[in-house]
Amino acid sequence: MAIALTTLVAEAQRYLNAARISDYCPNGLQIEGRPQVRRIVSGVTASQALVDAAVAAEADVLLVHHGYFWKGENPCITGMKQRRLKTLLSNDISLLAYHLPLDVHPEVGNNVQLAAQLEITVEGPLDPDDPRSVGLLGSLSEPMSPRDFARRVQEVLGREPLLVEGLEMVRRIGWCTGGGQGYIDQAIAAGVDLYLTGEASEQTFHSARENGISFIAAGHHATERYGVQALGDYLARRFAIEHLFIDCPNPI
Repeated sequence: MAIALTTLVAEAQRYLNAARISDYCPNGLQIEGRPQVRRIVSGVTASQALVDAAVAAEADVLLVHHGYFWKGENPCITGMKQRRLKTLLSNDISLLAYHLPLDVHPEVGNNVQLAAQLEITVEGPLDPDDPRSVGLLGSLSEPMSPRDFARRVQEVLGREPLLVEGLEMVRRIGWCTGGGQGYIDQAIAAGVDLYLTGEASEQTFHSARENGISFIAAGHHATERYGVQALGDYLARRFAIEHLFIDCPNPI
């Protein structure tokens, strides 16, 4: 079965409420390919490796979290950017990308999907008074030591996380996938035992240590694999088309 590209894009836009979210890149259809869609390939970042894999998988649409055309980047179509775009255009593959709308969605968002993977019960936003905050606050059913929770993260995500170990047992957790280390201050204010994100900055260590909480950096790519899979599955079910998630491993 096939669905019109315009119909697929319209449903993704509606479902994610993308038009209402201010972002650093255009959300939605970034590159237009063939008008009919039978197969979606999804992945975290529209790297050349993923683009090539989408070609090999005979995708009609490549659905990603990290697409192209970020604010402040050089707009010239040269080098790496030219090669990626040329591959998509020459193979008539559409690129559909959602950044912040995919982070914050209450059903397929990266943050809620990561919580499900790690068995964290979502309680609400990390900072309910800050509309720009995309992080979440939640809890474990039973307290765990920081090292035991870090082992759970490693087992689920398949990579050893960076752990700054605090003294307290972990029950209350704040988190934001990807490059969300800057939200650690909101997490501290919310009274968490541990803050989890993808990346770490130099000052993150000091914030965690001096405020007596644990901190885990589990990888930008690793923490953001689940939202795009869930969105691809939703669209595939909605329109009875094929969906294949392809993971191109990234240690960062």
